[in-house]
Amino acid sequence: MTKHPVLQANVAPSATPRQAAGLLASAALIVLVSGVAPLDRADWWLENVLPLALLLTLAATSRYWRFSWHAYLAIVMMLAIHELGAHFTYAKVPYDAWLRALTDHSLNAWMGWHRNQFDRLVHLSYGLLFVLPIRELLKRQALLRGVWLALCTVSLVLATSALYELLEWIGGQYLGDDQAQAFLATQQDPWDAQKDMALALLGALVTLLIQRVGARKLGVGG
Repeated sequence: MTKHPVLQANVAPSATPRQAAGLLASAALIVLVSGVAPLDRADWWLENVLPLALLLTLAATSRYWRFSWHAYLAIVMMLAIHELGAHFTYAKVPYDAWLRALTDHSLNAWMGWHRNQFDRLVHLSYGLLFVLPIRELLKRQALLRGVWLALCTVSLVLATSALYELLEWIGGQYLGDDQAQAFLATQQDPWDAQKDMALALLGALVTLLIQRVGARKLGVGG
């Protein structure tokens, strides 16, 4: 089949079958390792419904359509961060205790934080990393370029972030109080959902800006 000429220009090449299989296997291994004696088994399952569905979809479709290797790598990195939260629950990842053990300094005290901020890192990372496969998908399949590509990419990052917050809200309505607190990880912040979406948006904008600056320096369009 002859490829559309627009698709041939300035599009990252697809990962090889071996690269795709290796990166997806790495992601699956990360999920499995995070499931070894998690702090809250029920929350671990709740947190992994979407990641497992994503990995199964990527594996099932990789024979017919593949992302570039760096888009797969971004997915793996995002899952690695998420799975740390799934193992400990988002509100109890002991990042501050780890830092104190290494440096005798508290990040929370230095930043003036009064809550566990790991969930903020996850949502920021979603924007920073997942923007890559989303942008690539739109560039290849929708043939978008320039401003329209950037606008639709950012819109999809924000829309999927909002959809996740809605799923959390719906799920939280049917969970017990303790389970809902572990899953939602709002930590009594009434603006938690809005802050999470704002961080995802910020992450996406930062990555797109870095890509744009890099493309200009290399003299590459699209």
